[in-house]
Amino acid sequence: MFRRTLLRRGGTALAGLCAGMRDADIGGVDAGDTEAVDAIDADPRVSGDAQSTYRNPVYDRVFADPAIVRDDDGTFYAYATYNDWGSARPRRLIPILRSDDLVHWEYVGEALRRIPEWRGSRNFGLWAPDVRRIGGRYVLYYSLVRFGDDNPAIGAAVAETPAGPFEDRGKVLQSDGIGLPNTIDPCPHVADGTPYLFFGSHRGIYGVHLTPNGLSVAGDPFQIAGDGVEAPYVVRRNGRYYLFGSRGTCCEGAKSTYHVVVGRAESLRGPYRNRDGERLLDAPGTTILRGDDAFAAPGHNSVVAADNGDWWTLYHAYERSNPWAWSGEVPRRVLMLDRLAWENGWPTVPTQTPSRVASAPTVGR
Repeated sequence: MFRRTLLRRGGTALAGLCAGMRDADIGGVDAGDTEAVDAIDADPRVSGDAQSTYRNPVYDRVFADPAIVRDDDGTFYAYATYNDWGSARPRRLIPILRSDDLVHWEYVGEALRRIPEWRGSRNFGLWAPDVRRIGGRYVLYYSLVRFGDDNPAIGAAVAETPAGPFEDRGKVLQSDGIGLPNTIDPCPHVADGTPYLFFGSHRGIYGVHLTPNGLSVAGDPFQIAGDGVEAPYVVRRNGRYYLFGSRGTCCEGAKSTYHVVVGRAESLRGPYRNRDGERLLDAPGTTILRGDDAFAAPGHNSVVAADNGDWWTLYHAYERSNPWAWSGEVPRRVLMLDRLAWENGWPTVPTQTPSRVASAPTVGR
């Protein structure tokens, strides 16, 4: 099932599909609940086996659609789609994790205190966030949508630190105002001091120039990829631009077919091409990560460089042995980490499948 299909469907049966699970299942905690936080940190599934290696998943609770940013002090922060976590307690509105080494992650709180009301209701979810430093502060972009939504929107919030909390600044763009479908999955990118926002889900990937503060659209959208791909993530390396995306189905547990693809371009606006030279407007990207017998449907990745020049990708995936949470009603997508190898200017995960145990990143502060 694609998320574009989910957007067209209503009903309470889907209400928790991209949410979380019971506190008893995932150790959901408040930032001040130090005993529970310590229990999470002590979980051997979360931490690596030794300083030189780590084990996937690096965070084994629901953490879907992960995005990453690094603070000036070297600390990494990760953000994910909101989680109900299957309890009567308020939703975690974009949970935030913190790490010094990309391997050991701790829960530090939520990005927002409440669901924004600029769409006229709080009856929306906060999906697929991403954060960049723009104009001296951190800007968080989020999808404000609900199942069956035919007019999804992307909003923004700001904070002085990546740990938040973020102050909502309202709408950046919406499908009816920009004339494009499925305006979700925001990915900000700053090119030579100019902020852009990439977005889209299965009906084209687009980019748009933003105002200097990153809070408003400042130009017309331009298309960089065709149908069938979502979750764009754009990085620059050695003068080229790389577009990562996810194809397939995301939310059917171990039956999901998600996988990560990539294309590259000489210009931020494209044209992006796969390794065979085909334009992503007409053809799929080159597959660099797919599931195996241990992990299913790896996807919705983000990318970061370590101190020694290695590049790493964070993404979510299902453990085939335990793909569902909350009595089998919620996809249990856990946080994964793998190194990107570069071959003739092209990135790939070395085995093109998720690692079980691998050499840890070289990270210093």
